[in-house]
Amino acid sequence: MPRSHIAWLMPLTLAFGGLGLNVQSALAQTTYGTYEFTANYNTSVQINPFNEDLGIIRATITGESTAPVPYELNSFISETYGKLVPTDNPSITKYNFNSDPAAFGLTDQPRFSDRYYGGTSELFGSANDSAEINFATGRISGGGTITITGGTGIFENATGAITFTEEDELAPPGTPSRGLAVLNFSVKTPRMVPEPTATPALVGIGGLGVGFLLRKHSRKTTSN
Repeated sequence: MPRSHIAWLMPLTLAFGGLGLNVQSALAQTTYGTYEFTANYNTSVQINPFNEDLGIIRATITGESTAPVPYELNSFISETYGKLVPTDNPSITKYNFNSDPAAFGLTDQPRFSDRYYGGTSELFGSANDSAEINFATGRISGGGTITITGGTGIFENATGAITFTEEDELAPPGTPSRGLAVLNFSVKTPRMVPEPTATPALVGIGGLGVGFLLRKHSRKTTSN
């Protein structure tokens, strides 16, 4: 008799074991949501000396959108280090900017970042760009790339990049220069989705098989 119980329990065990494996595989697939849009920001640029011996400055740029931005990213703040680039034109001063101090050989200095915010979701990034100050025309022209490093809300675990160009009117020393920046966002976020499987069919087949085995065992017990 114990041997008989084991025999009819074996298909039941195999059926549910197979279903368990199938449910786990259904969680394995990842897709990505994409967010692509362009936004214009009125900017304020503050440049301060940092290490004159190495030709390094610090720049802080804040921006407020000229119109509502998708996902309420209506404001931003960007902090970077800048290093002087040699030029033959005395009227022009060039800088390369980076949020990572190690890019310019600096040690024991904080790493900066970009923050884009205004609503329930935010984006964070790391800047790598350049700018040219033209004292003859009184203009600052720049551009570059912000590599997305994460975010909150719908931008949690976000990746991607923001490319931008910026034009500012050069202000007297000690006062912010103001202008306009055009930002192109290209952001991806991971999304877990069920993988197409035969789980519903297996559940049905497993249920029918289990029911049949139970009825068969019940009839056999009654006859005995």
